[in-house]
Amino acid sequence: MPIASSELILNPDGSIYHLNLKPEHLADTIITVGDQDRVTKVTSYFDEIIFETQKREFKTQTGFYKGKKMSVISTGIGIDNIDIVLNELDALINIDFETREVKAKTQRLNIVRIGTSGGIQPHVELDKFVMSEAGVGFDGLLHYYQNNIENEAATKALCDHLKISPKKPKPYIVDADEELMSLFKGEKNIISGFTGTNLGFYGPQGRTLRLSTQDPDFIDQLVDFEFQDKTITNLEMETSAIFCLAKLLGHRALSLNAIIANRSTGEFSKDPKGLVEELIKLSLDKLSKF
Repeated sequence: MPIASSELILNPDGSIYHLNLKPEHLADTIITVGDQDRVTKVTSYFDEIIFETQKREFKTQTGFYKGKKMSVISTGIGIDNIDIVLNELDALINIDFETREVKAKTQRLNIVRIGTSGGIQPHVELDKFVMSEAGVGFDGLLHYYQNNIENEAATKALCDHLKISPKKPKPYIVDADEELMSLFKGEKNIISGFTGTNLGFYGPQGRTLRLSTQDPDFIDQLVDFEFQDKTITNLEMETSAIFCLAKLLGHRALSLNAIIANRSTGEFSKDPKGLVEELIKLSLDKLSKF
């Protein structure tokens, strides 16, 4: 049955509504970044750029790096934007825009987030990279979809551990893609762990300026959590949503974060831009061989 125009919204030129992309504009290997200005930092290493567009915070450039076709897309900050980006990326390759029907044979994307984050464990040092083996969602997004992809054992362990307000969304944990993780395992500057994803930067991540938080020991509880020798290493605002939607839709996903702050020590990186550049180059080299 065709998908209604109110559900699959297309622009007058036939591109998908928010991303302003047509299927032919997209590579099957995609790097997502939060900041639209970071798109050009990534593609500055490309041999060639063959397409670019921008609508609102969603900037896309597609081109070639060492012969590998890739797209780089800015998502903006937060879970709501990830819900838009992941659903529209999937629609671009798996829905026929002419008939408005899901294709009989679906395709798989490789999606890698390159971002920045704050560590919460003492061993998650500044100027290291965290490879997220799982996304720990405090955002509730997964609960809006039919769910068969949650790491139930890890989620149960976390819910049993946490003592937080019942008014908050139930946490969930979704694993990263094993094949994409294998590209980066063994790199000396990479720490593996669970990445917490929050609804906001201040209160939801336990920061207080003038407003008190409902669960003042929330970060301490996260620091103390351990599941099968894995801890929650860092907090940011996108990873769990990328993992859950990618897995639900049949795509591979990984998240890599440059650690520019450490909440346990109160430190901030002296060269965050240089650190991000290093992560970009590492990611491009690894993905060019995948």
